[in-house]
Amino acid sequence: MQVVHIITRLILGGAQENTLLTVDDHHHVWHDGVTLITGPAIGPEGSLIERAQARQLDLRIIPELRREIHPVRDWSSYRHIVRLLREISPQIVHTHSSKAGILGRAAAHHLRIPVVHTIHGSPFHAYQGWLAHEAYRRAEKWAANRCNRLISVCDAMTDQYVAAGIAPREKFTTVYSGMEVEPFLNPPRPRDEIRRELGIGPEHVVVGKVARLFELKGHADVIAAARQVIVQNVNVRFLFVGDGLLRSDLERQIAQAGLTDKFVFTGLVPPTRVPELIAGMDIVVHASLREGLARVLPQGLIAGKPVISYDIDGAREVVIPGETGFLLPPRAIDGMASALVQLAADAALRQKLGEIGRAKFTELFRHETMTRRLRGIYEDVLAMCSQLAPPR
Repeated sequence: MQVVHIITRLILGGAQENTLLTVDDHHHVWHDGVTLITGPAIGPEGSLIERAQARQLDLRIIPELRREIHPVRDWSSYRHIVRLLREISPQIVHTHSSKAGILGRAAAHHLRIPVVHTIHGSPFHAYQGWLAHEAYRRAEKWAANRCNRLISVCDAMTDQYVAAGIAPREKFTTVYSGMEVEPFLNPPRPRDEIRRELGIGPEHVVVGKVARLFELKGHADVIAAARQVIVQNVNVRFLFVGDGLLRSDLERQIAQAGLTDKFVFTGLVPPTRVPELIAGMDIVVHASLREGLARVLPQGLIAGKPVISYDIDGAREVVIPGETGFLLPPRAIDGMASALVQLAADAALRQKLGEIGRAKFTELFRHETMTRRLRGIYEDVLAMCSQLAPPR
């Protein structure tokens, strides 16, 4: 099977890791002809381009393809995608992310190549102005009419898109975002060694958050909750994994709260370090206000850690109250503090919730499970298109 994947940028992020694992499995497991088209990995979030090159994947970089809306660059990117698709002549195109999803679906439709699109997270959301929200919604509806199947990383994405009138429900299929689960089951380095490197002792209960230091990711809410938690348990420590534009502002908030010695920042780390860092945690918290389904939630559970999350998008599909963790209303800082205090004081409860999560979600989130399901969708789409094609 000849497949082309298109994504806006190959930074360190959930959608990008998902896409890279899919392309890698196409090439090394299924022995498909597969090409990955992307823009430059510009920004403080890091890059997966070197990893793709090290895996000897067919990577094509379009310099003009950027996240920001720019009519001249976007038109140039569209024409470049059309040229590459004509050159490669794939059987199917699989697009990811908002910008590449619009341009890639338009290009594939223009060339009459079957195309599917994965919704990793909605580009229209409640924290936008009306004009931006409506523009993104209409763009997604326009592009949905130009693809054969929409793939959601969680059922919540399907519900949101159907409610927004993007496409009928029968056009959607949920495929959970796959990952390398073995490092989370068996971390590459001992937990105690990781904690010592971070300056964390055996007496500390570590609350970890893995996310870019960016707007709507909820780091400020965790800091606000920490003020209450530390009053009740001085042994709790907070670990922020990731980097971004808000780091200096967050460090200032922590200092103003008198909590500098209670927080550790790792800075930007490669994805291969995330399993060992989660192994060093006792509780995983994710306070994002918008997300498709944050990968760190199943990652934490597969690692045997209880999770705390706001009830947004797909979180409730893995954060099950009383079974795997605590699900809170968005911005419920008091509720987050209360859940953290309860878990920090009860090692047996932490172990119970983590064990249930590991049993429930390990197989579901293997990348092999994801790529097997995606390949089945490609085959269904190609079979349907062959039936609809006019006889020669």
